[in-house]
Amino acid sequence: MSMIVLDGVPGSPFVRAVQATLEEKSLPYRLNALGPGDLRSEAHLRQHPFGRVPAFAHGDFQLYETRAILRYLDTAFPDPALQPTDAAELGRMEQIMGINDWYFFPKVAAVIVFNRIVGPAFRGITPDEDAISAALPMARTCLDELGRLLGDQPFLVGDRLSLADLLLAPQFDFLAATPEGQDLLRGTALAGWLDRMNARPSMQRTQRPAGLQGT
Repeated sequence: MSMIVLDGVPGSPFVRAVQATLEEKSLPYRLNALGPGDLRSEAHLRQHPFGRVPAFAHGDFQLYETRAILRYLDTAFPDPALQPTDAAELGRMEQIMGINDWYFFPKVAAVIVFNRIVGPAFRGITPDEDAISAALPMARTCLDELGRLLGDQPFLVGDRLSLADLLLAPQFDFLAATPEGQDLLRGTALAGWLDRMNARPSMQRTQRPAGLQGT
């Protein structure tokens, strides 16, 4: 099998989502660890012209954007399958992944997690309490809706693990390391789901670096 190489900043929830998917499929890979200062380098911009992570290569084939990488992995290596074949379940998986990419990550996690953990660790910033407070209404909307969609199921799309779980679990694990995340998740069905996800070997083997563990 051609070598799989993943370029990314260790601890990034998007990088971790790809790592966890690779672990679920027992696929060997090499992580090319980047620092935040590497993202605008010429070498990285040749792989990802928008200067984000992760960037992915499978032999000569290169790809970026996390959802595209996850879909590629599940199509190229279909055992175990991480995408439902039922049309309704597949649509639900895409809906949940869209909630993460359009609402939860940019308007909640990127604000709260950055101010509480990432910014202080990498840039020495003081958390912007006003920005955190402003993100809380959207946080509640996201958690209420994702909790409704989860219901009493073990996984976000039903009885089986899917790419939606693997995309969102690293995001929620990061949020749960903040005081706000702990308050938002306490007593919810999503807290139980996150506990189940964090118990999986794929999540255990892809822990964030010690400096990004939060509270």
